[in-house]
Amino acid sequence: MPHAGFMTRALALARQAEGRTWPNPMVGCVIVKDGRIIAEGFHRQPGQAHAEPEAIENAAEPVRGSTVYVNLEPCCHTHKRTPPCAQRLIAEGVKRVVIANEDPNPSVSGRGVAMLREAGIEVITGVMADDGELLNEVFFHNQRTGLPFVHLKLAGTLDGRIAMPDGQSQWITGPEAREHAHRLRASHMAIAVGAGTVRADNPALTVRLPGYQGPQPVRAVFSRTGDIPPDCRLLNDADASRTKLFVGGSLDGALAALYQEGLCNLLVEGGAGLATAFLQAGLVQRISHYLNPSYLGTGLAALGDYGLRDLHRRITLNHVKCTLLGDDIVLTGRL
Repeated sequence: MPHAGFMTRALALARQAEGRTWPNPMVGCVIVKDGRIIAEGFHRQPGQAHAEPEAIENAAEPVRGSTVYVNLEPCCHTHKRTPPCAQRLIAEGVKRVVIANEDPNPSVSGRGVAMLREAGIEVITGVMADDGELLNEVFFHNQRTGLPFVHLKLAGTLDGRIAMPDGQSQWITGPEAREHAHRLRASHMAIAVGAGTVRADNPALTVRLPGYQGPQPVRAVFSRTGDIPPDCRLLNDADASRTKLFVGGSLDGALAALYQEGLCNLLVEGGAGLATAFLQAGLVQRISHYLNPSYLGTGLAALGDYGLRDLHRRITLNHVKCTLLGDDIVLTGRL
């Protein structure tokens, strides 16, 4: 099996811990000897073993002379809860380490690779690097910017309407799409809406899935004036302490404040004004757009005017994935 095949397996192992490793990345490890996989492992949650030592402990035979496939550069820093993985690989006498991505943290990037090479271990980097970065897109963005990863959710008809002129919107999409949207909420640490959405819909912004027992996201409300109904759900329900109000100020400043509280990603749900503001500011990294196969012809639009004056500068999604959800579809992609 070529390098890409073993790295594909390492990426699949890493994804098994999706949603449980924050603020750490998802990392998987495959150890190969004489063309055979002799061990596998992945990082399960903060404070537990990293992928490489877990795989070593799972090995049915000595790993000396083996090739290690890991999707992120083995760590070399000691100011953390687990020992450095690069040192462990050196001590075990592995022959080669194949890596998808170097660590995006500028304070440690490349140091693990350098440590391995200084010990005489062959290191190959960049194998399936795009796949590795997509897997850990939140972690990479956090490390590079010091801000939460912003995921914009849009939903509407094929002609871009999210509601009738009088505000009727329940429900444009079907039950399968709405359940998918709640799973999307469950994968985010915070949800953002504008004050207009609070006034119009009085949303709860909670995850409502059968049997769901995970944490509820922080609710972030953005307002220019602070005009929020005092009796709204967000200020009075059982999770009211998890509601944060941002009045005026910059979006960058609000994101920085959320990140300082340990919130790694943010789902922007609406309305059109807030969605447009985030796009105008260049602060959106991913969009998920739910589409119902219907037309209204009139009504409220999903987005406002974000200043586009040149067709060639339009917002375009990359790495697009399309999923059928009953009669609806959701398109998701990176900006």
